[in-house]
Amino acid sequence: MAEMSVRIVVANQAEAAFYDLKGRIGVPQLRTRLTDPLAHLHDRDFKSDRPGRMSDHAAIPGHRRGASAHHGTGGERRPRKHEAELFARAVAQQLEQGHQNGEFQHLVLMAAPAFLGLLRKAMASSVRACVTAEVNKDLVHEPAAALQAHVPPDALLQLPVSR
Repeated sequence: MAEMSVRIVVANQAEAAFYDLKGRIGVPQLRTRLTDPLAHLHDRDFKSDRPGRMSDHAAIPGHRRGASAHHGTGGERRPRKHEAELFARAVAQQLEQGHQNGEFQHLVLMAAPAFLGLLRKAMASSVRACVTAEVNKDLVHEPAAALQAHVPPDALLQLPVSR
C-alpha cells in the first residue's frame, strides 16, 4: 500500500509555502514556495485599466444647474484584490498539478481568512475533496516545526504514526 501523504499549504496574498508531511509524526518538509511581488504594491502603484468616470451633463430635475450625477462606467475592482485572486489561482493551479501527479492524498490549508476564501473559490473540486483541515490564520512566517501544532489532530488520523 502506498504511503499516505499530506500537503500543507501555508499562504497569504503575497506568499505560499508548500510542505509535505509523511505520517503523523515529524516536521513538515518544504517542497516549494510561490511569491507574488505585486501583492506588496499600493493600489496607486498598479497600472489601471479600469474604466474612467463619467458625468451626466444635463441638470438633474429639481436641482440647481450644474449639479450633475457622477458615476463609474463599469464595476470597479480594487487592484490589490484582483492581484490576490490571481495569486490564489496560481496556488490552486500548483495544487491541482501536484494532486494530478499523485504527490499527496490529503490537504491542509493554512491561510488568512480572506485569502482562504479566495483559495476555496479557485481550487478544482478534485483538490477541494482532499482538504482534511483548514486553519484560518496567516502562518506564512512560522517555522516548519511549529506548523504541525496548528493542524487539528483529527485531520491526521488516517495517517500512519511513523514514516
